[in-house]
This record gives sequence, C-alpha cells and structure tokens, in this order.
Amino acid sequence: MRVGVILLWLLLPAIAVAWHLGPGVDGRAGDRAAAAAREADRLRADDPAAAVDAFDEALSHMPATAGDAALRLRLERAKTRIDASQLAEASRELDALVDELAATPGVDPALVADAHDALATSDFYVTWLKRLEGLPRDEWEPHAESARQTWRLLAEEAERRGDAAAAARHGANLEAVIRLARLDPDQLQGLPIPSQCRKCQGGKCRSCKGKSKGKTPPQRAPDNRGAGGGAPVDESGS
Repeated sequence: MRVGVILLWLLLPAIAVAWHLGPGVDGRAGDRAAAAAREADRLRADDPAAAVDAFDEALSHMPATAGDAALRLRLERAKTRIDASQLAEASRELDALVDELAATPGVDPALVADAHDALATSDFYVTWLKRLEGLPRDEWEPHAESARQTWRLLAEEAERRGDAAAAARHGANLEAVIRLARLDPDQLQGLPIPSQCRKCQGGKCRSCKGKSKGKTPPQRAPDNRGAGGGAPVDESGS
C-alpha cells in the first residue's frame, strides 16, 4: 500500500504535464474563447468594429474540437461585420462559410439557415450599393438574384415547418430585394441608403451615433445565441 502511494506521488508531475498538454489546454482555451465571445456580444450594439476584434480573439482560442460552436462564432463575426459596414469582408466570409457548412455533415440546420439568411442580407446591400454607383446590370444582378432565391427558399422551408413568423420575415425580405431590382436608377438615387446596422431604428442608434440615413427596417427573430439575426433589410423600395 505504501509503495503504491509513493509511486502515485512520483507520477503526479507527469500527470500534471499530460493534462497541461492535453485536455487542460482545451479547457483553458475554451474559457478564454467564451470570455471573448461574451465581450463581443456586449460590444456589438455600441461598437460593432470592436466586437469584430473580440470575435477574432474568441476564435483564436477556440479548441479544434469546438465543432458547431466555432462555426456559430464565425457566422456571428460575419454578421457583425455587416453592422460595422465591413461589407466586402462579410460577403467573403459568408460565401466561404456557406460552402463549408454544405460540406460538413451533421451541422445544425438552424445554423445553416441562419448563414444563408446572412449571406442574402449581404447580397441585398451589395446590390443596393452597386446600383447606386451606376454599375451595369451584370455587376449587381447576380447578387440580387442570389438574395431573391435564398429568401424564397427560406420562406418556403419556414412554411413547411409551420413557422409563420419566419416565413413572413423571409417573404418581406424577398419582396424588398425584388423591388430593389426593379427600381428605376433615378428613383434609387432619391432614396436613403438603408442602414447596414442591425440595431438601427428610425435612422438612429447608438452604434451609428445618429448618423444613419436608413429607414426603420423590419425586425428579425433572434438567433439561437440571443444576439439577433443578420442585418435587417430596409424596405425603402416600396
């Protein structure tokens, strides 16, 4: 018995090293990732650019075994980039993420739908800005068509599962992008640019510091993390 206790005592340093290099690493990294993610959620309403940095920090600590949690953080970072008017970066991230989700078996369908919704939102804003710049149809129409098809499919899926609120929300966004594509360029020039800020209400919010010129966007249901969906689509085209 005494020999066994002595051997266990001698092995404790080796066990500690093994834990430090193995499960303990994932545990500590996970704690740091969770703390950074909470900070990102706290910042995103008032300072989305700082929230993007906090999401970067969270992702840098995510364990390799994080699975859907890491994918969700990447999606939230991309949506926050839209809030921070980092539209080009958001579009690239969402394109890559949607492709990765399609190739990953067993992913939460709600996460997939949320990513497609965010990408459609990004395409909506890209369409608006390209049209405002006077670019030819072949430059902006693929983005408008992508958003149209995505929101149509999301609305149909919501109807099939009996989610009337989600179906109405996606349907309203579908109508908005259709109107945007049909607007005469002169009409478009006379409209306020829709805010890319998800929190913007009535053209003013803390994040925009009262400088947004977008109209009040329709509301979206919160996502699984309670942080809200993608950037809302302005329906100024009506």
